Amino acid sequence: MTIKQRALSLVAALSLVLFGASSSNAVPDVAQIVNRANQAAYYAGADGRAKVSMTIADASGRTQQRRFSILRRNTGASGQQKYLVVFERPAELRKTVFLVHKNPSSDDFRWLFMPALDLVKRIGAGDKRTSFVGSHFLYEDVSGRNPDEDHHSLVGTTGQSFVIRGVPKDPSGVDFHHYVAHIDQATYLPRKIEYFDAKERSQRSIEAKAMQVIGGHPTVTKIEVVDNVRGGKTTITFADVEYDIGVPDDVFTERSLRSPPTAWLSGRR
Repeated sequence: MTIKQRALSLVAALSLVLFGASSSNAVPDVAQIVNRANQAAYYAGADGRAKVSMTIADASGRTQQRRFSILRRNTGASGQQKYLVVFERPAELRKTVFLVHKNPSSDDFRWLFMPALDLVKRIGAGDKRTSFVGSHFLYEDVSGRNPDEDHHSLVGTTGQSFVIRGVPKDPSGVDFHHYVAHIDQATYLPRKIEYFDAKERSQRSIEAKAMQVIGGHPTVTKIEVVDNVRGGKTTITFADVEYDIGVPDDVFTERSLRSPPTAWLSGRR
């Protein structure tokens, strides 16, 4: 074997080692990243419960407070879920109840019970991107946006995150042009999602401010939404988070809108 042949063999061997080593740490494809992020953010455990404190600040810094409890149950292999949100404070929202039957393969069903009017309101698909009880969160934020509604591309990585660009398949149904999501490489929880208009101007951002492992599940315990157009922000903090508590399916019926399951909400069942 000539010196040149030995050199080429050495290069080939080194290439094999290098490519073999890198393949075990290969970046997942974008569909895998998006699906794992969706699972981590919305599907931890078979069910769950949390107490939530919400602070709404307007552009002038004036604040309002909300407190509510949330129950969630996974109900199907295709991503179906049910959510029940029951407000405790302030007084004018006490006993207001929000119920979601989430079905990724079709439109979600959403209901809102307003006790002051003794009225159950159905929230249509066109209303899902409207304000959730006066906050900077949208109804869609509570139960999550269906990943199949967007085209995704992996635009980069940082030391901690995969950077994903999402473009809606149906631009007429949303109020943004695209978004950029930073997905934690270790937990797959979204660290930040920022929404932009067609001129690359930031409109709105959702950022995880605190995370911890609860019941074996990486969990976001503080989230901040900022309105970059009109100003103001909303911060929510999760407390008493529990998973796999056995919430029954009959908790998530229209009956619970007027008669919430207090034992399950309080944990004193």
